[in-house]
Amino acid sequence: MVYDEPYRWVEAVRNRRDYLEEQLSAGSPIVSLPYENGVLMATLGAGTQKLYEVYDQIAFGGIGHPADLEKLRNVVLDAAHVEGFNRSPVDVTVRRLMKFILAPMVKQAFEEVLHAPYIAKIVMAEIGILSGSPGKGAATSKPLFFHLNYDGVFEEEQRGVVLAPTAPMSERMAAFLNAAGETHSVSLKEALQIALRTWAVSQLPADLEAEKEAGAPPTPKELDPLLKRSLESHTLEAALLDRTQPGSSKYRTLSHDEIEQALKGWLK
Repeated sequence: MVYDEPYRWVEAVRNRRDYLEEQLSAGSPIVSLPYENGVLMATLGAGTQKLYEVYDQIAFGGIGHPADLEKLRNVVLDAAHVEGFNRSPVDVTVRRLMKFILAPMVKQAFEEVLHAPYIAKIVMAEIGILSGSPGKGAATSKPLFFHLNYDGVFEEEQRGVVLAPTAPMSERMAAFLNAAGETHSVSLKEALQIALRTWAVSQLPADLEAEKEAGAPPTPKELDPLLKRSLESHTLEAALLDRTQPGSSKYRTLSHDEIEQALKGWLK
């Protein structure tokens, strides 16, 4: 048995990690960042939906096997609605869903080497909610982002995250996104440009990356042609957590007209 000797378990986990990274290597990255009215999530893919709403102010995205992503999404969806029904909608937070529901489940599946792991990486975002009483001047908190790896390890961010299939790609994309600076006050069109150019970093040829000066981010002149070609063969999927949207649900997908208008004069 694997558990008879500790080193066998460690070796099994190492092999498991190699297997998962190989399975995820062809995934299309997801970029999630704040903008002036909330949160933007964007990706390019082959047409399979990758972005979803899981509760009024919480969005979910993932790369990996569609069946595993759907199972994890439904777990989060069910947990959010049970929590909202039994307690209160304000108790449904991305932090609780990640720390107490999703991460432990993914970690357990990864470490139980006699069972199949989840072939998935997850990103979740929560829009800032109003705090304080209206009469005393309510304040809006910043959006919150979580990135979950296939082994159950997660990270919490406020500036936005990239979900990429490999660690080197994630580092390159995150460096480019960080170089863009603070995005909380940018318009939707500007945020979409930043998100798509960050995605395009994943398409840069390896030899170009090697030739670039250390620490120098790619330029729009290098990224936009790659992005334009990718749009010809991929489907752009973008979703918002829009603070200005009426009602309790703040999630919505960008319409075809909104996407065309944002790309007009830039890539189209």
